[in-house]
Amino acid sequence: MRPARALIDLAALRHNYRLARELGGARALAVVKADAYGHGALRCAQALEGEADGFAVACIEEALELREAGIRAPILLLEGFFEADELEPIQRHDLWCVVHSPWQLEAIERTPLARSLTCWLKLDSGMHRVGFAPADYRAAHARLAASGKAAKIVAMSHFARADELDSPRVAEQLAQFAAATEGFDGEFSLRNSPALLGWPQLFRRGQEGEWLRPGIMLYGATPFEHYQAQAARLQPVMTLESKIISVRELPAGEPVGYGARFVSPRPTRVGVVAMGYADGYPRHAPDGTPLAVDGQPARLIGRVSMDMLTVDLTELPRAGLGSRVELWGAQVPASAVAAAAGTIAYQLFCNVRRVARVWHG
Repeated sequence: MRPARALIDLAALRHNYRLARELGGARALAVVKADAYGHGALRCAQALEGEADGFAVACIEEALELREAGIRAPILLLEGFFEADELEPIQRHDLWCVVHSPWQLEAIERTPLARSLTCWLKLDSGMHRVGFAPADYRAAHARLAASGKAAKIVAMSHFARADELDSPRVAEQLAQFAAATEGFDGEFSLRNSPALLGWPQLFRRGQEGEWLRPGIMLYGATPFEHYQAQAARLQPVMTLESKIISVRELPAGEPVGYGARFVSPRPTRVGVVAMGYADGYPRHAPDGTPLAVDGQPARLIGRVSMDMLTVDLTELPRAGLGSRVELWGAQVPASAVAAAAGTIAYQLFCNVRRVARVWHG
């Protein structure tokens, strides 16, 4: 059997959720959209069900997968509904729904419902993807309340630059939200992972009525480019690993892999690893991208292929056929691989498709 696999540490997942609750002091929806960022939504939800206050997914398809498997906790649809006829299964399966557009509000007003919904009304405080403009927010809130279709309305917004710890944008968006919701007496949700980890000075811990929305931090990856004390407390949930399947001894001046991107500057011992971009490893990872072989630091050399990549074993004489290779995990942070490849850990995790996932803990 091909040795490429992703090990998913569910104990680490629970640790990270508890850290989110500790930092925020409020109820928290565990964000498990995009198959729990590639970690397996159902298994992650099952691991958290005993303590999570609820879950958040992107769309109804993801929510129904959890409901059909017996997950009974609240589930929020972060993108709301895409067609008005989704309102019937939303109410039938007791799903919570983000309302971010005028057409969604109109659909709720028009649609006969057997019971009222829990609606999260989204303000566009500066992200400028979806949400009601500040000038329109109060009127949208009043219409939703007057419709008689909303049992509860939770005010929410989303930060665009909370992962930039020197950005003034977080405070600006927070002020915009405060102005738009002034006088509202109800629940609200603002803090995502970077806001929870990096901006305690702007939020009151344990504020009544708050819902937290931890996402990437649940999976143990930092959302920041540089060291951050609270992010350093996270535990990696995914370890992507494989093995050396071939070893080549090359003289100086020999190219390795497609395009001859790497040419050996000296006699070089090259290990071939059963892992490639079809498995989710970034194709554009450059020479020198960190990994570990049998627990020892090593580096990628040559262009990543569909099913294989190559590593420099010259300084690792004990490594060879069958040696374990960690592509990211406890020893090699996913954020370090992502930074080398010019992407983010979110994408690395979500791209892990073909490798077998093994859950434990």
